[in-house]
Amino acid sequence: ALETLKMFEKKDSRVKSVAATNLSFLYYLENELAQATNYADLAVNSDRYNPAALTNKGNTVFANGDFEKAAEFYKEALRNDSSCTEALYNLGLTYKKLNRIDEALDCFLKLHAILRNSAQVLHQIANIFEIMEDPSQAIEWLLQLISVVPTDPHVLSKLGKLYDNEGDKSQAFHYYYESYRYFPSNIEVIEWLGAYYID
Repeated sequence: ALETLKMFEKKDSRVKSVAATNLSFLYYLENELAQATNYADLAVNSDRYNPAALTNKGNTVFANGDFEKAAEFYKEALRNDSSCTEALYNLGLTYKKLNRIDEALDCFLKLHAILRNSAQVLHQIANIFEIMEDPSQAIEWLLQLISVVPTDPHVLSKLGKLYDNEGDKSQAFHYYYESYRYFPSNIEVIEWLGAYYID
């Protein structure tokens, strides 16, 4: 893929921008941040209005720990294309890193309106409500998530934990037991079930 894309580098700026965007993403996936940054810069310089190029540039900056600057690139990508879901998702993650929880929630709720059944988006919303110490909302969003991924043992155990914290032992048992059924090696779940049976 890298070899093929490198053949397009010498073409006109539109083709060059697309090729550089893809090269940047491939290097990013391989965790070669220096190369990913080089191609992200090339893509942005070739076409300043390419939302994918701006998102990739934001990703490289994010990976280097400059979250404020990453947010600027994601926002610019969204100004060029308001339907760029990758930029919106990454902006939400950036706001979470910056502890700007309300803004992060706003990003993920907007995404939920676009991607109704995205497990990642539902998980992020539930996680934010957990951070905000609103367990009833967290449970509500995790229940939606379970309707999308009914066999995820980590989500099931998270539901068990939240119900347990709320004092609802029967619901906690139900979700912990379901989690155990799909993944019988989680020590935390086994310990909880053991203690429940002793009680």
